Amino acid sequence: MSPESTGQNEHHLTVFRRGFRTWRGNRPFWAGLFTIVGGVPIAYFPYADLQLGNMTLAMSTTAGAGSLIIGILLITLGLTMWFHQIVRVFAGVAAILLALVSIPVANIGGFLIGFLLSMLGGALSISWAPGEPAADGDPYREDVPQKRSQAAPSEEEAFHGAAVPQQQPAPYDTAVDADGGGHRAG
Repeated sequence: MSPESTGQNEHHLTVFRRGFRTWRGNRPFWAGLFTIVGGVPIAYFPYADLQLGNMTLAMSTTAGAGSLIIGILLITLGLTMWFHQIVRVFAGVAAILLALVSIPVANIGGFLIGFLLSMLGGALSISWAPGEPAADGDPYREDVPQKRSQAAPSEEEAFHGAAVPQQQPAPYDTAVDADGGGHRAG
């Protein structure tokens, strides 16, 4: 055991935090979180009673079952974004559609709170793309510049075609015949 090894001396919370950070970075975490949090008020408000002194304000509607279904589906889509990130685009589109349907069905989309959060979560899920690993293998260092291999052309070179070999025409001499036609002499 060398004194430079800190593996056994790390605190459990530090190890958990690093593991969670790695897990969170490999999936659309914020998209799933916003979608889950957006589904809660959509499912909750139709069944909630608000007490104002001696007066009870019931927000129940006839579409309570529809609100519950939309809210639970949004929570399920948020969990799908976390644990099956391969279907993130489908889950994002479905979350946006369910958020739009929640406006007329579920108390104006959970009083616009659930609607806005679900729309944001769906949009984040559609736009999320997996990142590329760091060049030196340390995913926590952001100050290390990415190294390019010498064989790969840069984006500008690839766009302008500078790295692509061009075919050169074969050199030849053109002699003009008496009738004006050219032929290859060579």
